[in-house]
Amino acid sequence: MTQKIEHNPKAVADFVSRWEASGSAERANYTMFLTELCALLGVPGPEPTRPDDRQNAYVFERNVPMSDGDGSTTVGRIDLYKRGCFVLEAKQGSTVASTDELLFAPERGRRGTAVRGTAGWDAAMKGAKGKAEWYVRSLPPEEGNPPFFLVVDVGHVFELYADFSRLGKTYSQFPDARSYRIRLKDLAKDETRGLLARVWSDPLGLDPTRHSAKVTREIADKLAKLAKSFESAGHHAEVVAAFLMRCLFTFFAEDVGLIDKERTDEQPFTDLLKTLRGHCEQFVPMAQDVWGRMDAGGFSTAMRRKLKHFNGGLFQESHALPVTPQQLELLIQAGESDWSDVEPAIFGTLLERAREPRERHKLGAHL
Repeated sequence: MTQKIEHNPKAVADFVSRWEASGSAERANYTMFLTELCALLGVPGPEPTRPDDRQNAYVFERNVPMSDGDGSTTVGRIDLYKRGCFVLEAKQGSTVASTDELLFAPERGRRGTAVRGTAGWDAAMKGAKGKAEWYVRSLPPEEGNPPFFLVVDVGHVFELYADFSRLGKTYSQFPDARSYRIRLKDLAKDETRGLLARVWSDPLGLDPTRHSAKVTREIADKLAKLAKSFESAGHHAEVVAAFLMRCLFTFFAEDVGLIDKERTDEQPFTDLLKTLRGHCEQFVPMAQDVWGRMDAGGFSTAMRRKLKHFNGGLFQESHALPVTPQQLELLIQAGESDWSDVEPAIFGTLLERAREPRERHKLGAHL
């Protein structure tokens, strides 16, 4: 889901070192910080502001009329706005409090937000989130609601919130409550910079439902080819359906952590299939060993690890079909897909369809 961007360790290290030393000068720092961030991410920087706000699609300090609730309006200014992408509200906290950095100091708008790690900082970030939501609701209707808004503590952290419905009502932590907050040092990771680059350039491409639909279509196509090839070899449709369901659930189990891994990037069952290239005759005993252990629980010789017991009856029958090199490759390709984004019930429906000859040819066409 993330965009691949060129890795330049020195540029990233210089950026992090330069900005983590800053603090308590939000208004002076945020435009420079975000401009340099754009350069680091490889995305275009903001454009000059024009007198007509309808032309200000990607600018700092975008004017937006805001209702005060008493019939009057004031002009708010979005720190950074990119039409169709995001609203960004910037703050800057500090690591050490000083006498002129009290949370409610008169010059608060010109100084830092609060001391990081304190309740005051949490409250300030929450207030910035509310302000960003207010800006979204105040945008002209013809511009539409952006899929993202960001709350940024300059030189410290980014918080991401998304509403892919673009109704502007239910922005939630993205991608989830555990990882919506990106710290400055996280920019050293290619995937983190790629994620932020897509917020800037392709935010709707981060919609997990779109990704899930794409993955599902791709796997459904492979499923259709496998079903057709096995049935052409003389196997009954129901036998094929049950066999493929065991394969698909095993792929799902390894991707969502139901099969223990020694490394985070390991795919135990898919990796096993890769070792069988050129040795297809070993597929049946290997697969049956795995599924027998998944039914009863215990050590799998084929996968060289202990497997959990999976109830529900799926692996009570551990029969595996012999495969050709082409069928093995299709299974490997299916295993390499991101099964954490696939709803298993969808494949239950697909495999039920596989039992109906009139529907078999449609397996890859309806998702």
